[in-house]
Amino acid sequence: MVGSLQDRDAARRLVAAPAEQERWQNRRLVDSMTETESYSIRTYGDQIADVYDRYYGDCNPAAIGALKALAGAGPALELGIGTGRVALPLAAAGVHVSGIDASEAMVRQLRAKPGGAAIPVAMGDFAEVGVDGPFTLIYVVFNTFFNLLTQADQVRCFQNVAKRLAADGLFILEAFVPDLYRFRGGQDVRVIAQSEAEVRIDVSQIDTVNQLVTATHVTLSGQGARLCPVKLRYAWPAELDLMALLGGLRLKERWGSWDRSPFTASSGSHISLYGAK
Repeated sequence: MVGSLQDRDAARRLVAAPAEQERWQNRRLVDSMTETESYSIRTYGDQIADVYDRYYGDCNPAAIGALKALAGAGPALELGIGTGRVALPLAAAGVHVSGIDASEAMVRQLRAKPGGAAIPVAMGDFAEVGVDGPFTLIYVVFNTFFNLLTQADQVRCFQNVAKRLAADGLFILEAFVPDLYRFRGGQDVRVIAQSEAEVRIDVSQIDTVNQLVTATHVTLSGQGARLCPVKLRYAWPAELDLMALLGGLRLKERWGSWDRSPFTASSGSHISLYGAK
């Protein structure tokens, strides 16, 4: 009988070339993080809710203007409504907005804000789109779509969105364009913000086979260290377009920013507009 899995791993590390050894160690680290049983669709929101608005600030006014123009009077539905940093100013602009979120902690932040109690919110997995339509606009912004951690869940979201859109309705998806060059040896560490009182660092690892990024937002201050875990399943624009087709939608437009500038090869993010085929 061949030795245990641990013995085989140890033997491989002893004979592996340095580059292969590094890849092996990185893969083991990624595997151990992606298989964490305690992470759920609620984890990120529950851990970061009380500081989310301080970290990310107000929504881009150009985003509110573009969403309002596309929604008309609504109704509009936000997937992953969170603390309401998009939904509240959009509602204040005259759009009837409702939302879905898995994190009660995030929704409590929404409810505590002026106008937050008036926003209807369904609790649950936004891939289900578990509310009645039709909606003239369904939107998911700020990379939130990538919180769905499998391709199957992402396709399922497109399918359910298509069922709840009005005949001329639109599904708006804002996301980053994956940049694998930021990862060296399958990992990345970078300073996000620094002051005399606080340092914020993002530590992340990538699994390119499953297109999964496992990260931790680390905050260091006089009160100690705070860890906020997050997992993302990234996808390139072309893959999103294919998922949309599988779900019954097709790409109508793609912008490089909320000011409707063209999407180009150098764009770091995109706003994609999908509608019925």
